[in-house]
Amino acid sequence: MTAMQSILDPKWLFFIKVAEQGSLTRAADALDVPQSMLSRHINQLEIQCGNRLFRRTGRGVVLTEFGEQLFPRLQALIADADSITDAIRTTGGMPTGEVRVGMLPSTVPMLASTLFATVRERFPRVKLHLSDGSSAQLEEQLREGRVDMALLLREGPVSDAGESVLAQTTLQLVGPRGDAVLREGTIALGDLQGLPLVVPSHPHPLRARLDTLAEARGLRLRFEVEADSIRLQHEIAAAGGGYAITSGLFELRDDPRLGSARIVKPELLRSVVLSQTMRRPHTLATREVQRLIVQVVPTLLPGGQ
Repeated sequence: MTAMQSILDPKWLFFIKVAEQGSLTRAADALDVPQSMLSRHINQLEIQCGNRLFRRTGRGVVLTEFGEQLFPRLQALIADADSITDAIRTTGGMPTGEVRVGMLPSTVPMLASTLFATVRERFPRVKLHLSDGSSAQLEEQLREGRVDMALLLREGPVSDAGESVLAQTTLQLVGPRGDAVLREGTIALGDLQGLPLVVPSHPHPLRARLDTLAEARGLRLRFEVEADSIRLQHEIAAAGGGYAITSGLFELRDDPRLGSARIVKPELLRSVVLSQTMRRPHTLATREVQRLIVQVVPTLLPGGQ
């Protein structure tokens, strides 16, 4: 149950989410409720108000003039309700409530159990909800407010002041252990030209970065295979299908089939960052869990800050 649900009529949460998503279907997915329930509650609100809140279009729904008048006022009211509810729940300084954290699949074995146990020990009244997904999937969940915070991959320097850098390393070329291309332990970016590369498909940030680097340096990189997860890229590399480009932060642990060489001239930086949503209210519980992650996670990741 959200903070707003404990003070205000929860149907207004549905109104806000539909207005943000512009679609009953997308709003139902974001709220994890049946679309029929969402439609019923919107209809009830319109009957109570004596006015239509939305009009249908070929692509979804848009606010009516009446709905547009209500939308910003309800957003402010809901923010106040969330703040009041958090103050009620955390009287005495004890963090209380649900905190949703998204994680990269490759970090789960290293982080999930320690994070869960530490939160349970330090903040027994916090209900930690963990989920995993690709960096792109987690970005979408942050935008939609389905998670409070998430661990993401960032290619190159981190410029967002609102994100906490947890670990940094340089990209590596990954292939079968003992492969001659990897023998020196380093390889210049220019020497990747002509090699069969196993890369994620567009719009993955790494793919965009490689395209930009190739264009700027006049390189013709050979993208042999597209695979959208690190695990798949490594399986293909281990089978001799090409060379993957990953960070080595946690991906190469305990896999005797694979070797790597650090890409140099230039070195290519990759970071793991903690990013927060702007769609969910920040509570004492989310702030404390965020602080805990910034303290604990870097000690568990290679390259931790």
